[in-house]
Amino acid sequence: MPQGKHNHSPLTPFLVWTERHLTQRQFILLLSFFVGIGAALAAQILKWLIANIEHLLIGRFDITSANQLLLVYPVVGIFLTALFIKYVVRDDISHGVTKILYAISRGQGKIKRHNCWSSVVASALTIGFGGSVGAESPIVLTGSAIGSRIGKAFHLDHKSLMLLIGCGASGAVAGIFKAPIAGLVFTLEVLMLDLTMASLLPLLVSCLTATCVTYALTGTEAMFAFRMDEAFRVERIPSSILLGVFCGLISLYFTRTMNAFEQVFGRIGGLWPRLALGGGTLALLIFLFPPLYGEGYGTISTLLAGSNAESVMNNSFFYGHTDWLLPYLGLIILLKVFATTATNGGGGCGGTFAPSLFLGCIGGFAFSSVWNQFLPFGIHIPETNYALLGMAGVMSGVFHAPLTGVFLIAELTGGYDLFLPLMIVSAASYLTIHTFEPHSIYSMRLARKGELLTHHKDRSVLTLMSLDAVIERDRPRISPDMNLGQIVQVVSKVKAIHFAVTDIKGNLIGIINVNSLRKIIFRSELYRMYKAEQLMQKPTLLLRTDDSMQSVMDKFQSVAAATLPVVNSEGHFEGFVSKTRLYSLYRQIIKDFSEE
Repeated sequence: MPQGKHNHSPLTPFLVWTERHLTQRQFILLLSFFVGIGAALAAQILKWLIANIEHLLIGRFDITSANQLLLVYPVVGIFLTALFIKYVVRDDISHGVTKILYAISRGQGKIKRHNCWSSVVASALTIGFGGSVGAESPIVLTGSAIGSRIGKAFHLDHKSLMLLIGCGASGAVAGIFKAPIAGLVFTLEVLMLDLTMASLLPLLVSCLTATCVTYALTGTEAMFAFRMDEAFRVERIPSSILLGVFCGLISLYFTRTMNAFEQVFGRIGGLWPRLALGGGTLALLIFLFPPLYGEGYGTISTLLAGSNAESVMNNSFFYGHTDWLLPYLGLIILLKVFATTATNGGGGCGGTFAPSLFLGCIGGFAFSSVWNQFLPFGIHIPETNYALLGMAGVMSGVFHAPLTGVFLIAELTGGYDLFLPLMIVSAASYLTIHTFEPHSIYSMRLARKGELLTHHKDRSVLTLMSLDAVIERDRPRISPDMNLGQIVQVVSKVKAIHFAVTDIKGNLIGIINVNSLRKIIFRSELYRMYKAEQLMQKPTLLLRTDDSMQSVMDKFQSVAAATLPVVNSEGHFEGFVSKTRLYSLYRQIIKDFSEE
């Protein structure tokens, strides 16, 4: 049951009742139910805000020509979002799923309180005004924050808190997409939580609750209307595999280009230069290619409908030029990543769920159109079916989550009859991108720092460990001018072998090993003859406070040392780490990690 005291808390009556009537497992199931409700309501509030802002701004545009207001709206949206984040939130709320991964891996499940609402407001402003990103990642962060806050309110242990964070994320995906299975699989594949069968039940409760709440508010229809024109046939397997490879290459291009463009924004300091580059780039791209406005779900609905595909060129200079449809779609595939990165880099807030679905739909439609028009194989492939398959392919590649891609697209569209080709395309896409890029777009930032939790249990345990938790900082320090007598007085009071010799600024200059002093330590006549700078030894190897735990373990193994000193990035001595204490923490986390 909840840990800690709950005196003088508004929750006290509820806690007392649960302790008397519910087991620990039943209590977690109850909390997962509330998390699912919260995540679904947050998702619907965000979708409502985005839809109404978009309708207010562009609902009356003339579709036969380009509209110059598209040069203004995206910049205004990014600017308002940047001001909101800087002066109201006062915290970085971008890269929502990456923040969840960090909270799971290094933050001990801590997600800030403002994340329960700040991402909803920021992403509504960004996307409603045209930001070329998705609302799903902000909602996933919001759902996880709700789970985290509920867990903190009831003083849950670390493992239960992590589970509620997963419930929030899965409930958010299930609620916003009406896709309970996809929500469950997303938590396992993308957040990479290793859960037992008993732990899956709270996730399932959260997903089902969120989906039912969404059904009650918006109806039970699938998010996208899809009608399968032709059933899948065996002779289309080769084209499905090729589509998967194509989607994998699109995913690789999207991931690598986004990462490179993000680094450009990372080198730009200040709000105004970032807004100028991001807002200017986004506005120009949306003005030339209006389908890049917002989430792009209108374009997806058009292509899945299978009729009047040329309407994607409405509001642009290409209106009426039906012969330019394929080049137009090809340019959108190439430029979408710049619009998405410019949105977030310029100060906006949004995720890559919607861009992945958008790119996949266009990629699948373009692939099938080229196949039918230019390749003389004599095997016709339905464009609407392949637009649907492309959505699963790009999502699987970008997120490195083939099962999420399969189930999400099937649930989004009701296209369950295409389960086999969905699996083929998703698997081919995943294998293609994994050949070149081992981490998803979400996890690559943490993977480079060694802060990513994975399904590899040993690596996961190392990730959950903290170097700061095993540093011994209470040993006295020795100055280089102390004589042997003074050193003996210092070391006799502490049960330790190694002591640091530091200068006046706290920089480590040497190590004194008490064992090396045994020949002279009992000869009092030598106490004034030797000083610390004569007795110390240069450390064979140093640990740094920014070392990953894998690096710490490797350093211990490379020198077979029992104790190593730790310094910070400026060379200041922080303390010692002993192998005994390190392995004790490792065994404890292994035990906690494995217990149900």
